[in-house]
Amino acid sequence: MTTLPPATQHQMNQPILGVPKETREGETRVAMTPDSIKKLAKKGFKFRVERGAGVAAGFPDSDFAIEGVELVEAAAALASDVVIKINRPTSDELARMKRGSLLICMVEPFARDGLMEKLAEAGINAMGMELIPRTSRAQSMDVLSSQANIAGYRAVLEAAARYPRFFPMMMTSAGSAKPARLIVLGAGVAGLQAIGTARRLGCQVEAYDVRAEVKEQILSLGAKFIELDVGEEGTGAGGYAKELSEEAKRRQQQALTEKLKKADIIITTANIPGRKAPVLITEEAVRGMRAGSVIVDMAAATGGNCPLTEAGKTVVKHGVTLIGITQFPTLMPSDSSSFYGRNVFNLLGLMLDDKNPSTLTLKLEDDIIAASLVTLQGQVRFKQ
Repeated sequence: MTTLPPATQHQMNQPILGVPKETREGETRVAMTPDSIKKLAKKGFKFRVERGAGVAAGFPDSDFAIEGVELVEAAAALASDVVIKINRPTSDELARMKRGSLLICMVEPFARDGLMEKLAEAGINAMGMELIPRTSRAQSMDVLSSQANIAGYRAVLEAAARYPRFFPMMMTSAGSAKPARLIVLGAGVAGLQAIGTARRLGCQVEAYDVRAEVKEQILSLGAKFIELDVGEEGTGAGGYAKELSEEAKRRQQQALTEKLKKADIIITTANIPGRKAPVLITEEAVRGMRAGSVIVDMAAATGGNCPLTEAGKTVVKHGVTLIGITQFPTLMPSDSSSFYGRNVFNLLGLMLDDKNPSTLTLKLEDDIIAASLVTLQGQVRFKQ
């Protein structure tokens, strides 16, 4: 039951937490795993999990049942006091949720499709997992980092599976093979994980980022830092890369093109929050790469860092394989789900009160809760 909140908080007494099955095409993850549920169950919380919600991630219904979870149909899970999802709700799912409930998911706040207004109109309080501040205190709740780590690792494996040569240097009785030359564009969480994974597989690795301060991290992983003078700084708010000016973009493309032609594998991770992905790999660069080379465009979902990329597809153009996978974490659903569930568990930990077991309180004075709340009590809080 939801109580009337004071001005600075919203309290939910003995809420039932619901976990519906994800319905987005290709989605294999589940928002809470038995491990995370077990920890909350010990505090007195009750769960409803839709039947089959975790099967694709390797968590059968029996794993949830052991933890005392009530296995239900979708409607019952969505009608819970707290609904925990990975992807934003569909119109049908939204219609099944009740007024005064709390939704925790990836809301995709820059979509500008009216979802937040619909949530507010329905009286649903919503928290966007991707809006959690990237601060030291919030690291354990940072879903963007937990999923990007998996994506960066998997991207290298996808490249290795399609590259027709060895990654490491190989010495055999039939002769030797040179190590693959791999370039990573963008050294955020995904990029750094890609660098580390590629190095472990024996590649010669170079990396580029518009933020000069990541050079030390790149070097610490055993890769070379590609230095380009684009005429301006690329660091934006919160440590994210910012969008460069048109002149800086032109300089960047020109300087990168000749470098990229020499690469055997390119992994691109450059994204600007709320914007179309910047073009880093020109068609000229692709034409200059040798046959059999591979490009993994991790920005495919937001337009791609290469104009030849096709979102959701793997294609061959000018003899180069371009991989446009848009959801790498779904290819490793068990660990992806576990990481996501722990992120949610740690976020819920901010709302727990030792004096009131099994009570959740949205404390607006907490900077993490305040930043991630997109709607509250019929009002849209998120600002573009």
